[in-house]
Amino acid sequence: MKEQEKKPRAFRGASKYVLDEELAKIVNISIALEMPLLLKGEPGTGKTMLAYAIAESLGMPLLTLNVKSSMKLVEALYQYDTLTRLNDSRFGDSKRDVSDIEAYIRMGKIGQSFVADEKTVLLIDEIDKADADFQDDMLDVLDQMSFDIIEIDKTVRAKNRPVVIITSNAKKDLSDPFLGRCNFHHIAFPEPEMMRRIVDVHFPKLSEETAQACIQAFYRLRDIGGVEKKPATRELINWIRALRSDPDFRPALLQRGDVPYLGVLYKKSSDLTLAARAIARLRRQ
Repeated sequence: MKEQEKKPRAFRGASKYVLDEELAKIVNISIALEMPLLLKGEPGTGKTMLAYAIAESLGMPLLTLNVKSSMKLVEALYQYDTLTRLNDSRFGDSKRDVSDIEAYIRMGKIGQSFVADEKTVLLIDEIDKADADFQDDMLDVLDQMSFDIIEIDKTVRAKNRPVVIITSNAKKDLSDPFLGRCNFHHIAFPEPEMMRRIVDVHFPKLSEETAQACIQAFYRLRDIGGVEKKPATRELINWIRALRSDPDFRPALLQRGDVPYLGVLYKKSSDLTLAARAIARLRRQ
């Protein structure tokens, strides 16, 4: 690690990311304390996009580790390409020296953030998919800012400590040691006032009547009981795009209970059927 790293400027949001004051504070304190920031919240609340916003705002490269249930920690650190080395040694047409094992080492996303010449934002997305050993061992690596490549008996140490953002959809409990080594923030689903700000960022020329009609209809749809996956912010944004592309759309349609393009809002057949029935029932009433 460098003894003196250049301190990044404070994060205050990005061009397409609306930020509340509490979230801005926890991001900046996590950067200052060099601690991972764990974000929880239902899908579509902007957890993943926050990492993109930090990278944009602070002018840093973004590296994303998409966690899979079967993933081993070593895959996030590095991979030893034994198959390519075997083929090179068998056919002898490679420019690489097959006796040089290091030439066949490829860095994973965490490894890339360590060897990068500049400070990066490292997004570890959906950590709750991994088992407890992966979670705890990963934080050991991030605490120490180093890991060993056993095939070449080499220790990789971070040139710059990355800004670490970890997301969880709370599908599985995280271990107490893991939670104790992170800062934590729960991103609640936006209230209508905050949602209006988000809509304004994406659609600055949207009329007041259309914005209000869309947002009011959206929150009514979220209140439909029994839905497995409620429409989230990204669905609202895409829905407004769909409505604006329709030359026959008028805000009055939503105000009288019509909801076109339901398939943009609901991605599960059972939810779509349930919502369509609820809308039809409300219109009859």
